[in-house]
Amino acid sequence: MTELPLRLGLTMWSHPAWQSSFYGRGTQASERLAKYSRVFHTVEGNTTFYASPSPVTVSNWKAATHDDFRFTFKLPKQITHQQMLLGCQDELKNFMTLMEPLHERVGMWTIQLPAAFGPAQLEQLKKFCSYFPKQFPLGVEVRHPVFFAKGEEERSLNQWLLEQGIDRIIMDSRPVFAAEPVNEVIIDAQMKKPKVPVHAIATATHPMMRFIGHPDLDANLAFFQPWLKKLPLWVAQGKQPYVMIHTPDNNLAPELALSLYQQLQQQLPLPDLATFPASQGDSQISMF
Repeated sequence: MTELPLRLGLTMWSHPAWQSSFYGRGTQASERLAKYSRVFHTVEGNTTFYASPSPVTVSNWKAATHDDFRFTFKLPKQITHQQMLLGCQDELKNFMTLMEPLHERVGMWTIQLPAAFGPAQLEQLKKFCSYFPKQFPLGVEVRHPVFFAKGEEERSLNQWLLEQGIDRIIMDSRPVFAAEPVNEVIIDAQMKKPKVPVHAIATATHPMMRFIGHPDLDANLAFFQPWLKKLPLWVAQGKQPYVMIHTPDNNLAPELALSLYQQLQQQLPLPDLATFPASQGDSQISMF
């Protein structure tokens, strides 16, 4: 298979709201990952942040996907948030051993750090990343405000990431914070998502951009315009970006991802996404 210029994915692969619009009626929960992986190129593995899967589940995830699909698993919050990367070599070793059947299908192991993890803890991050073999792709998401202040602390972080070949995960939460807080879903999303500046820097070969969408799908097109220039630039530089699409409740995340991908197709020679399983047999997918 020809290497994809970029990989498109969502924050999850299993969502009941997608039953009729994406999977197709009658799809069992155990079939969702397989159907998802036939359309999208990657997925955020948020589930591992909250709890480690069983060995059987790991095997099932492998069986449900194909060799060209890539997971981006988050490291457990026990390691990143509770222990702040300190004294967790055993926990990390156990987790990576558990996930070993999927190692070849991991596009990035993501280290999401809490807002309290700042410049004073940078040496902890450096030591922690040294535990990984060089061939393991890593991504780091920081949330401390100083790492977005364009000062010496941010420059030091970025320089170290560049030297180590570690991607800095980019959060674009502008769309969701532009929404009026008119319901609990939007309010909850605005409380939980970090409101940080968009620093579109590629420190390694797979820059990951997390786009937190506006609930009005059409409103996202304006926010996505800068990415129609940046993403093709990275591709031209030989990088393979990961584009992860969210919405406040994710009910229409597949539709938003398709819409934005079609915008990118006007700038890049991207293959068409496979038809949503629920729409197979139709001449085209109904967007909104």
